[in-house]
Amino acid sequence: MSQPLRVLRLEGGPVARGRAHGEAFAAEIREYAAERVHLAAAGAWAGGRSVTEADVLALGRRMLPAHERYDADLYAEMVAMAEAAGISPEAALIVGGFTDFVDTVRASGGPEIEEDDCTAVLVPPSRTPGLGGLFAQTWDMHDSATPFVVLLDIRPGDAPAAMVFSTVGCLGQIGVNEAGLTVGINNLVCTDGRIGVTWNFVVRQALAQITLEGAVACIRDAKLAGGHDYLVMDATGRAVNIEASARVQVVEVLGETPIVHTNHCVHEATRIHEAKRDAGLLASSRNRLRTAQEALVSGEIDVARLMALMAEGTCICRHGGPPSHIETSGAAVIRPGTRELWATWGPPDVSPWERFEVGGG
Repeated sequence: MSQPLRVLRLEGGPVARGRAHGEAFAAEIREYAAERVHLAAAGAWAGGRSVTEADVLALGRRMLPAHERYDADLYAEMVAMAEAAGISPEAALIVGGFTDFVDTVRASGGPEIEEDDCTAVLVPPSRTPGLGGLFAQTWDMHDSATPFVVLLDIRPGDAPAAMVFSTVGCLGQIGVNEAGLTVGINNLVCTDGRIGVTWNFVVRQALAQITLEGAVACIRDAKLAGGHDYLVMDATGRAVNIEASARVQVVEVLGETPIVHTNHCVHEATRIHEAKRDAGLLASSRNRLRTAQEALVSGEIDVARLMALMAEGTCICRHGGPPSHIETSGAAVIRPGTRELWATWGPPDVSPWERFEVGGG
């Protein structure tokens, strides 16, 4: 069953933004945080060794200083959100940065949680005549996350405004800012997780920049907590893909061929840090990569074609259920040159696409 995307405007300084976020979704944030802490502790997603929820929260507490050092304003926003929602800062860190956090749990001897999330695409201007470059991705997650999807309309005043696809309690996941900078992500399952910065902080700091180089530096300079692939594009269609474990990064510049990325490492330097994965989930990632690459091999590519790709029903668009409970909780297509974002709540094969514009009414 589909529903319209909820949009929350966040204005002013970091504390004001955080309080508004926490107050608007307090009950949902508490519910979502409790579910995320439980998943991280029990390994309930895919089995494995259990640790206690107290252990998980203690590890989250150890990671707080790294986030404050990385971006004090974003840290203040997260803490204010947590206070307004009635959760601890460490619970807020876990609910926002869950998929990086569990890499740290894994490296600390916790449960072998498996995640299998997202198919993302960067398309060069040469393949999108008259449109500039385009970006698209699904956001796939444990199906319990779908009810919490939200779009954040961020207007900080002292940094670029942005439209950011996210979930309640999370600072941001996928977005475009008023400079046209666009950032998306794929999760990677890595063994070199550490006490560091989770991906949602990195996405939001990158979206506070005005140049591609500045956004890339936010990723390259971060002490990352876990593995993610970051896709970054500017208003002119210049773009890079950064495949990153916690400790190793490989940068690929977008040329004349679309870059597609899913949830396994494709570069040898990062592959050596990739965790052993469930055979079915690894096959899914490889199949989604191949399907998307083949779908975009020739012809002009426009917004409608990318929407259709995100809704492709054989492997890319998924509906939750056992054993993995992976679902396409939403999807986004972005045209950086015009600062437009189209997004869905829930699987795009059954959910309507809605159009948004940075700074729009």
